[in-house]
Amino acid sequence: MEHLDENNVQFEIIDFILNPLSAIELKTLLKKLGKSADELIRKGDQLFKEKFANKNLTEEEWFEVLLNNPTLIERPILIKGGIAMIGRPLENVKFFIEN
Repeated sequence: MEHLDENNVQFEIIDFILNPLSAIELKTLLKKLGKSADELIRKGDQLFKEKFANKNLTEEEWFEVLLNNPTLIERPILIKGGIAMIGRPLENVKFFIEN
């Protein structure tokens, strides 16, 4: 956010932890990111390690995990029009706002 502010890039913050995404919003986000549900999971997160690390789930099951556990969604996510990307590392943010 600091980099966006410094470069006068207007943005909106959507806190999907406090206001979880609907199934349609999550599907749209995955499509914009070009990722599967499994690829969007924070695998270093304690919740993942405790409850899901040894699970062999289908794409639909991982999707349900994300819907029910929004803290497992990688973040921050940058969205511009029909595309999105994970906002880490900072180089991703720079590339995203320049292109």
